[in-house]
Amino acid sequence: MAGHGTDEHPHGADRLCEAGDRVYSRAVRRGRVRRLDAEAVPCLLELALLHPDPDDMAWLVPTSPQEVMTRLLRGVYDEVSVSQRRVGSAVAAFEWYAALGEQIQSPGAGEGTALRVLDGLARIQAAMDEATDACTTEVLTVQPGGIRREYELSEGLHRALELRRRGVRMRDLYNHVARHGQGLLNYLELMGDTVQARTLDEVIERLILFDRTVAFIPANAERTVALEIRHPALVQYLVTVFERLWRFAVPLTAPLPDTGIEGISHRERSIAALLAEGHQDAVVAERLGISVRTCRAHIARLSETLGAASRTQLGVRIAQTGLDGPRGPADPEGGAVSLPAPMPPPEPACPEAAPAPAPESPTAR
Repeated sequence: MAGHGTDEHPHGADRLCEAGDRVYSRAVRRGRVRRLDAEAVPCLLELALLHPDPDDMAWLVPTSPQEVMTRLLRGVYDEVSVSQRRVGSAVAAFEWYAALGEQIQSPGAGEGTALRVLDGLARIQAAMDEATDACTTEVLTVQPGGIRREYELSEGLHRALELRRRGVRMRDLYNHVARHGQGLLNYLELMGDTVQARTLDEVIERLILFDRTVAFIPANAERTVALEIRHPALVQYLVTVFERLWRFAVPLTAPLPDTGIEGISHRERSIAALLAEGHQDAVVAERLGISVRTCRAHIARLSETLGAASRTQLGVRIAQTGLDGPRGPADPEGGAVSLPAPMPPPEPACPEAAPAPAPESPTAR
């Protein structure tokens, strides 16, 4: 998260200068610091890490580290969301331009161009094999869809083993749920340190990049048509998207970050954030790479933990606990956030009124 800084302190709260680190750390330990002691680090005031003590303007008090972390993570979340939206728009544009190109090209033309449409699995596999044979340094992939099935992994295993034999490095991005697939763990063990894998709550549609010179992306929902991209600007754009997602992803061997709310798992926090955006169960499940049935089971546990008897109450509880953002709030001591008291069911308007209907099931769509 970049800040304004000054000529001498051109940085953000995510990478303080040495002097700023020293003054801010002292302020956190002691609860405040003299304004005179902070004159050499105006960056702390500009980044809102220090602010005047209302009881004594000669002193400055620190912003809590928990608040700073929340601010940083929200910035990261926003950057990932923007990148995902831009990739979606780029894919739609590729399809549109490809359709226009087919209208003006003569039969057989366009082979070997910067953008080639591969229609049919056989043609896609042949192009992928050709790119594998030419690859010498690096392969980057995004693999959506949750737990990777054995046949999906074995489908490209011959290419992966050939790349490993030649010393080509590989980096793969998956959904968090892929961590639970034994097939993926077996594949990574077979490949050794040739492959690095990381996971995210959500990843973009499938992407494969060879040597940062050629990229493959799906051109339809069934993945029976693909685009082979060799245009340097388009390939570089996709490389940039991958690198930014890689930066925010969690290594497969590392635990997922804690939600800060007792009883709420990382996946349930992700589901809560998507529900708060207004998405239906099927959309939430698809974006997180899980089945609709599993998604609804998590929603039911989320409703039980938050004390919500209906979807309407669940939405209110999600907002109250801060689960509608990139992470839940933490108290000043850094402990788990306490959940609000259960909401009482609505009462009839008058004694003669008919009893209120039973609350909507939290797993209903």
